[in-house]
Amino acid sequence: MTTNATSPEEIRAIALEELIRIAPDLADETIPPEADLREDYDLDSMDFLNWVTALHERLGIDIPELDYPKLASLGAAADYLHRATQPHKSASRFPCSHDQYPT
Repeated sequence: MTTNATSPEEIRAIALEELIRIAPDLADETIPPEADLREDYDLDSMDFLNWVTALHERLGIDIPELDYPKLASLGAAADYLHRATQPHKSASRFPCSHDQYPT
């Protein structure tokens, strides 16, 4: 299931919801945005992978393995996921119209 969440708050709420679904023992915790999930909350590698998979399925975002460190905290994950849900603007540094240059 994918969602159309676009605000950083919505993305953070989804990330937290999926985290608690994967690690229910965190439901009663207040998790600061900068807390390292694996170090501070003992999220093991399998739970972390399940969380990344759940985020991928819920948001429809491909998260390459090289980007996993960018999801180390709830705040960092929310920022990463929010940026990934935004339309990408392709800005060329060079004009591509041949009409601008004399031949």
